[in-house]
Amino acid sequence: MSQEVLFDYPLQDAEGATCTAHAWAKVPEPLTPAARGEWKARAKALLAQKQAVLVAHYYVDGDIQDLALETGGIVADSLEMARFGRDHPSQTLVVAGVRFMGESAKILSPEKRVLMPDLDATCSLDLGCPPEDFARFCDAHPDRQVVVYANTSAAVKARADWMVTSSCALAIVKHLKDQGQKVLWAPDRHLGRYIQEQTGADMLMWNGACIVHDEFKGLELDLLKAEHPGAKVLVHPESPKSVVVQADVVGSTSQLLNAVLQMEAPAFIVATDNGILHRMRQLAPGKTLIEAPTAGSSATCKSCAHCPWMAMNALQGVVACLEQGTGEIHVDEPVRSQALGCIDRMLDFVKAHPSATSKLGLVRHLGAA
Repeated sequence: MSQEVLFDYPLQDAEGATCTAHAWAKVPEPLTPAARGEWKARAKALLAQKQAVLVAHYYVDGDIQDLALETGGIVADSLEMARFGRDHPSQTLVVAGVRFMGESAKILSPEKRVLMPDLDATCSLDLGCPPEDFARFCDAHPDRQVVVYANTSAAVKARADWMVTSSCALAIVKHLKDQGQKVLWAPDRHLGRYIQEQTGADMLMWNGACIVHDEFKGLELDLLKAEHPGAKVLVHPESPKSVVVQADVVGSTSQLLNAVLQMEAPAFIVATDNGILHRMRQLAPGKTLIEAPTAGSSATCKSCAHCPWMAMNALQGVVACLEQGTGEIHVDEPVRSQALGCIDRMLDFVKAHPSATSKLGLVRHLGAA
């Protein structure tokens, strides 16, 4: 049976960097077309000069996604980002995403230089699982396998037996359940609940949530579906149950992208960070993409599903970190080597069970869904 620990980290600290208002205040103003071209050209030149590769998440600015693909990098979910950075020959990785992604790259490649456009770009799930509190949680339940979502700090991963991403979490927890293991899960309660319902595993869950996916509204989604009866609903499993139960496809960012490419439907309602729509539109220009609602019809913004920390990534930051060496990620020992074990265990499992992360196949430039 699933159990939930009633612990919430105070995200709305008006004085601190954990506040979403602080993050939105750091988001650069949109560039003019001329300035965008200039910054992009500077970034391309620097990537070549420094022999660096750009690894970008689907949720960051579309200009950065395009820059990554145009310069031999990748746009991917967190699982493929981790694998790509580890296996790429470049000794300098520029990770456009949020801090845990940069830390994962450094954990896997300690000999490489890992830079980020803005080190303040973090994640509500990471912030909501402080290492000291999590350590006490683990100590209180020593009989359980500790499984943590990728959206956690290096220090939290150092206490874990397994790290998972949304593309492989279901398969790994099912594997543990089949071995007779009980699971201690952190930090996203919605993803944990979905996995527990799908697998029947005995899971003790931390009470965390993604500030973006937690805002999707089941009632509003139901009304939107009535307006678009032919649209398929794509949902990330970090979303509330009232949203997940209405989905035609539940999956990771790359699994949702694959659904748009491979399903016959002409229209899709997409319940994840709207940054993914940039790549979806590029790869499926004939499909209609509709953002899932995060608020009611009276709201100023009917769908505002975008992570403020992802939005802090900009072309200017890519240039700055390459020119000035700012935004470098460091993960000290013994945390790095301790965290490496749970990440390697996930990567080894995915390599040994390739079907575990892909029910919809492969897409060029994306890797496993």
